[in-house]
Amino acid sequence: MIVRERPSGIRLFFAMRGSILGQIKWTLAANVALALLVTLSHGRLFEYKLQVSALPFSLIGLPLAIFLGFRNNACYDRYWEARKLWGDILLRGRSLARQVLTLIDAPTDATAEAALDERRRMVRRMAAFAHALKHQLRGTPDVDGQVARWLDRGEGDALASVSNKPAGLMLRMAQDLASCRRQGRVDSMLAASIDATLSGLTAAAASCERIKNSPLPFPYTLLLHRTAHLYCFLLPFGLVDSMGALTPVVVAIVAYTFFGLDAVGDEIEEPFGLRANDLPLDAICRTLEIDLLQSLGETDVPPPLEPVDCCLM
Repeated sequence: MIVRERPSGIRLFFAMRGSILGQIKWTLAANVALALLVTLSHGRLFEYKLQVSALPFSLIGLPLAIFLGFRNNACYDRYWEARKLWGDILLRGRSLARQVLTLIDAPTDATAEAALDERRRMVRRMAAFAHALKHQLRGTPDVDGQVARWLDRGEGDALASVSNKPAGLMLRMAQDLASCRRQGRVDSMLAASIDATLSGLTAAAASCERIKNSPLPFPYTLLLHRTAHLYCFLLPFGLVDSMGALTPVVVAIVAYTFFGLDAVGDEIEEPFGLRANDLPLDAICRTLEIDLLQSLGETDVPPPLEPVDCCLM
């Protein structure tokens, strides 16, 4: 996610970090080059004058802009829903730590207190759950052991063979909650409230999976993509008679707008990736880590992640 002060005035025109221009620059350059050739030849191709009326471009341009706007709204809805879901995960993760540490009684056995306290295991599993969900949504391997370091060695090895690791961690937390209930360390009504928090986390993870696995219909995206390119590359022939030498300038502005809208939709349609404008899942997981460790009384906690070159991952 791009994190920077909003530029103002003339600086707005020269802001490149987070701009969509880097993705469309070659297509835009080709379009402007074609407009220059058409202007220099005054719309002639092999000595034949191409008579193209500007009317079709007026009829197509407005609906194209409207449909590109509709698509971008749909893509932003996916992006914003994904951000709200991760905000919900952060909220429920903090609530889970508070509930587990205050509603479940500590074990009486000193050995259990040191090594087998289900409360601490559940809180640490919450951090593992966030990292496991992050890697699952991004489709990235956990090469740094971000999940395993929050788990007991045996549990980490067992989790490696589980295909849906977030669901596996939720199951283990529910099993620990049931164990505390059998030991009489938590009242059944209080256990139900903790289980509701676990269910909310599972629902948020499933909703994130729905966003990842259900992209916008490909034919709709392809139709707009093709139409935008055909429109912009044919536009010089429709403008050259009326605009003359200004044709490349007008084409550049129109092409930047249409190509940019098309690329912005592609950029935010999949919010869980590793691109500059995707959600900062690493930073969200780090924030949750800090909160969970401090709830356990830890003082050696990692610092929050800071933007690097205006980009927070």
